[in-house]
Amino acid sequence: MATIDDREKLGSRLGFILLSAGCAIGLGNVWRFPYITGKYGGAAFVLVYLLFLIILGLPIMVMEFAIGRAARQNIGLALRTLEPKGTKWHLYGPVAIAGNYLLMMFYTTITGWLLAYLSASMSGSFIGLDVPKIEGYFASLLERPMLQMLWMTLGVVIGFAIVGRGLQNGVEQITKIMMLCLLAIMVLLAVNSVLIPGASEGLKFYLLPDFGKMAEAGIGEVVFAAMGQAFFTLSIGMGGMAIFGSYIDRRQSLTGESARIIALDTFVAIMSGLIIFPACFAYGVNPGSGPSLLFITLPAIFSQMPGGRLWGSLFFLFMGFAAFSTLIAVFENIVSYWIDVHGWSRKRASAVNCAAIIVLSIPCILGFNLWSGFQPLGPGTGVLDLEDFLISNTIMPLGSLLFVLFCAHRIGWGWKNFIAEADEGQGLKFPSWMRQYVRWVLPLIIIGIFMKGYWDIFVK
Repeated sequence: MATIDDREKLGSRLGFILLSAGCAIGLGNVWRFPYITGKYGGAAFVLVYLLFLIILGLPIMVMEFAIGRAARQNIGLALRTLEPKGTKWHLYGPVAIAGNYLLMMFYTTITGWLLAYLSASMSGSFIGLDVPKIEGYFASLLERPMLQMLWMTLGVVIGFAIVGRGLQNGVEQITKIMMLCLLAIMVLLAVNSVLIPGASEGLKFYLLPDFGKMAEAGIGEVVFAAMGQAFFTLSIGMGGMAIFGSYIDRRQSLTGESARIIALDTFVAIMSGLIIFPACFAYGVNPGSGPSLLFITLPAIFSQMPGGRLWGSLFFLFMGFAAFSTLIAVFENIVSYWIDVHGWSRKRASAVNCAAIIVLSIPCILGFNLWSGFQPLGPGTGVLDLEDFLISNTIMPLGSLLFVLFCAHRIGWGWKNFIAEADEGQGLKFPSWMRQYVRWVLPLIIIGIFMKGYWDIFVK
């Protein structure tokens, strides 16, 4: 078992912020946030969403960072180190790590799709193709399990090769470069999209508050949509933030650092809308959500756009960086578990888990072809939907609820210990007025999100 003194550390504050933001920034920022923003009233929805980021996402992120930094360990051991004697909070540690594996069982498949599309876009394969033809290309990809496995394996090997190089020389160094490139490419894509003739209608749809749409959808529906997006966009509840908290020093307060990470995540989400909506409206296509947006709608737009080969390649390069930033962060959490808990070397943990993740990702791929008859959550669903449901609607909310109770009540780590850790260092302090809110109201909100997730799947 690795000791705290032997533990690797991040080389810079920027590395910590970009790594943590990379864990949070992912495909949901691109294919879900812009769609629900337009559906629920544009800028009016964004205001509600930002409110819930502050009152829901921020405190949970601070708590997860605090647990990691105080224990100086992966979530697999951190709860055991901090919990009062005789309590069983540590039982969630292995569950959280299992959640990381489960997330990678389908996220790696989608990363493989992005690599395939990047290759096709760079080679010019999409030039001149309309929506039906690109839809056929995507369907063909889904029907070929070996081709999907090839691209998925490439993504997994690249990710673990980076993690295996070490924390500073691999994970931190490469993620810094990817995240800075991601932000630069995103700005270029947004400027190009906004300047397309006819883009103004998309900007109006996206940026002008439309309270009529909010009322039409129902205030309760809008509030739950904002709460859900604020909750799930930050990748909280599975120990991903705790691991990066365990790698940093105490020179900066955790509330200030969390606010910066959330601001960066929000910037990426909002900029994604500036890329997508102007282009969709300019070319008269529906900006639907989900895989169809990334893998059918947008490639069709780029195929019609002047310089589309360049802009399409840049878009899928940007999406590849977004996917890999999450992949590397989660792989690091998995590898650190085997280092901390079982005393493995980084290279051994990376090699063994590389092979394990490749094998575990195969059911998701088969769910689109050989196992397509397996529809666990109803007609039209598959293995990916089941895996996503178990993560997004079960492990993440229950894990977040556990972190809140652990930090806010004496039966766990306790409020005084949490505040002392969160406020250590320079920067923004955790608001004292939030104590009663965090103890009693926030758990009810999380339980509400959890119950609504199950209601929407099994009852609605």
